[in-house]
Amino acid sequence: MRSHVVHDFRAVAFAALAAAACGLVIIGCASTDATSAASAAGSASAGSASAPAGSASAGGACGTAQLKISLTHTGALAGQAGGYLTFTNDSSTSCTMSGWPAVTALTAAGRAVSLRHLRSSMFGAWQYSSPPPTTTLRPGDSGYAIVAAADKPAGSSTSCPAPYVRLRVSPPGGSGSVTISAYLPGATSYLPSCTAANGASTAGTSTVTTLSHLPH
Repeated sequence: MRSHVVHDFRAVAFAALAAAACGLVIIGCASTDATSAASAAGSASAGSASAPAGSASAGGACGTAQLKISLTHTGALAGQAGGYLTFTNDSSTSCTMSGWPAVTALTAAGRAVSLRHLRSSMFGAWQYSSPPPTTTLRPGDSGYAIVAAADKPAGSSTSCPAPYVRLRVSPPGGSGSVTISAYLPGATSYLPSCTAANGASTAGTSTVTTLSHLPH
């Protein structure tokens, strides 16, 4: 009888110890699982976090393909009519502009005249400085160049030739070109093709600059 009691007691004790050990194992595993889950969540969170948005790094010279080119701020002033060629960076990368754009003026009859490089302009109260400044255009920024011509005949002439109706424009150092209208809403006319007393074209363009350096 005593041996049965001892045997039963040992069986009960063994079961209790096994249950306690199992409980400890479960608690330990749960703790380990929780720690692993937290670590994994932290790693996942760190891996999915967006990097701070940085400003676009300046690239090279602005190419024709990444620019939207238009004629703005048009009008007539001090014997000249013209406007500002506006070069807007339509890409996602910054670029630079420096110097004179290449501009060819076209009449309705197809006569083409390359615009001369101005050193000053009464139209925009602009003066050339050497070396020409470099203008950095971030995405959405614009650079400007004056396009203007005398709007009155010179010497004994009583009228000017037929005006220019289109402008073929390339950015400084750029390849390719775009053709835009040469109409000047502010002057209610196209870009004049009036010549100087010596017969030379008066139409010209300035170097690219910022709008803050031009009246507007």
